[in-house]
Amino acid sequence: NRPPNGSRQAFQHLPMRESTDRPLLHVLLFLLTVVSVMATWVVWSAHSPESISAIDLGFIGEAGMFAGGLLLFLTVHEFGHYFAGKIHAIRTTLPFYIPLPFLGVGTLGAVIRIKEPIPDLRRLFDIGAAGPIAGFVVAVVMLVVAFATLPGPEYVETYGGHEALKEYVDQYGHFPDEPIADPEAQPGSTIMVGQTILYWAVSQFFDDVPPMYEMYHYPLLFAAWLGLFFTALNLLPVGQLDGGHILYALLGARWHGRLARGFVLLLLLSGSIGLTAIDFQTMALPSWVVTLEPARWVLISALLYVYLYRLFAGNHAFIAPGLAGIVLLTAVANSLGPSVKQFGYSGWLVWSALIVFLIRADHPPVEDHTPLTRGRKVIGYLSILIFILCFSIRPLYTV
Repeated sequence: NRPPNGSRQAFQHLPMRESTDRPLLHVLLFLLTVVSVMATWVVWSAHSPESISAIDLGFIGEAGMFAGGLLLFLTVHEFGHYFAGKIHAIRTTLPFYIPLPFLGVGTLGAVIRIKEPIPDLRRLFDIGAAGPIAGFVVAVVMLVVAFATLPGPEYVETYGGHEALKEYVDQYGHFPDEPIADPEAQPGSTIMVGQTILYWAVSQFFDDVPPMYEMYHYPLLFAAWLGLFFTALNLLPVGQLDGGHILYALLGARWHGRLARGFVLLLLLSGSIGLTAIDFQTMALPSWVVTLEPARWVLISALLYVYLYRLFAGNHAFIAPGLAGIVLLTAVANSLGPSVKQFGYSGWLVWSALIVFLIRADHPPVEDHTPLTRGRKVIGYLSILIFILCFSIRPLYTV
């Protein structure tokens, strides 16, 4: 069915194949994901066991609010892609929702499948940008509503544990700036949610804003933060992620490849700093893991080599300086103390693996390179700004 001359006009006149969407499957996956996210909220919220066992209606409402907010964001994001594809006569499926009960936030998100090549830059850009922009608007509205409806600090009394924190709030009427050390808590038991520029900026206009180590107890607020962060993840400027589509359409294949590889190098640097900052002695790990600590640098270097070999297709002219640079900067960061180590996040090593081995850094070629219109270019650079505003170098970690 490939047109002989590869032109955009020829693609536009291809007959549309009959849709193979299975609505019942999509609805079933959606409902399973709603249940999965609500159930996982039990783990995240840490409400008192008494309220959960009594099937407290308020608790169920909070679980529904969290699931509703998160699923609304995911749905609007994916249907942004879907409708953009329909407008441009590109065959796409309805969203596939991915439930993941009791792990993470209860879902791996949602995806649509584009069932034919996108033949030109303009359609590639429109379909790629429609999802994150639509989802971003929903996330920002949720964020403002969540801040505007925040309960007071006494809300801490509704969830279990956190006895030292409750005593502090009872005494002073506000949250402490830093997490309070609980003598009975295990190391790494306090979850920290990463700050973003946009979240911080909006929070300055409201009172009773919880600290980042407690905000995940607030269902709509946490759903809004996740919407912002998932927008940033989709806008990562690599491969065929939404950000990769936008960058490729804006700057072309050469600069896309350069910037994508540069960004992966930054992720690897952050991951290396985060991995070397982990204190194995304070963690409940098998003894054989602890014994590997003296060889940590050798293991990290070997791991980085595998990433870089894949990233640069075995070209040691790039692998050698990349490896040396990351190891050197990681060592410098460790010597400078906590103020620099805060830029380290070992989770980026997992994301880098997904990028390098599955998503790939490069974008596949597009046949028609008709330049983007001025309006599209403006939207493209606004998308880059959205990425910067929503990105957190340390999204979720423990202290």
